[in-house]
Amino acid sequence: MGNQCYSGGCLCGHIRYEVNGPPGNPHCCSCTFCQRHSGAPTLCWVEFTRSSVRWTGVGGMPTLYRSSDYSSQAFCPRCGSTLGAVDDQPTVALAVGSFDDATLPEPQPSSHSFVDACPGWWKVEGMR
Repeated sequence: MGNQCYSGGCLCGHIRYEVNGPPGNPHCCSCTFCQRHSGAPTLCWVEFTRSSVRWTGVGGMPTLYRSSDYSSQAFCPRCGSTLGAVDDQPTVALAVGSFDDATLPEPQPSSHSFVDACPGWWKVEGMR
């Protein structure tokens, strides 16, 4: 995966980010946390080192909700948009749907966690 610049943000533009670094572990997840965090049956993520993510919008860093012993969910305090997760380890996982260009090939998911938690009507072709 390339080392290029990615940008994105929330629906209202209050929280923005730029990432300069290679993406890692692009995946989908259908666990209960991801479903509730996104309001969707599946959330697609891609991970970056914390040092490669810069919060550039007027809102600064997103609001964090501590969701587990090791991670916090990140969202915009104004519009509520899901932005990702900030782990205690040096990892920020960004929601692919928050990218300015979510069609880039690098963040394309290569795995799907908790597939069995997907509703019967929700099937992602090619992802198992």
